[in-house]
Amino acid sequence: MAYKVIWAPEAVNTFDNIIDYLSKHWSKKEVTRFIDDVEQTVFLLEKNPFLFRGSSKVNVHEALITKHNLLLYQIVENSKRVELISFWDTRQNPKKKLKKK
Repeated sequence: MAYKVIWAPEAVNTFDNIIDYLSKHWSKKEVTRFIDDVEQTVFLLEKNPFLFRGSSKVNVHEALITKHNLLLYQIVENSKRVELISFWDTRQNPKKKLKKK
């Protein structure tokens, strides 16, 4: 059975911020590529959410989308859900990554 993927408001917000940045500073090709990479990752999460590495926070996993963007998500096993928490710029201080969560 496939897992259902839920986008948290923070995930939607950080995704939109990345799209806005790419639209302003890069070409439409890069925007499309990023969206395709996210869609492919979400597809993989639906099939097997344990595919990507765990993080230092319990039950939070990290999927590398591009070399600069990491997707943080958690698995709710009893309801077969994957909750996308946030996208993270890998160039930021990693100590801040999960502080507000």
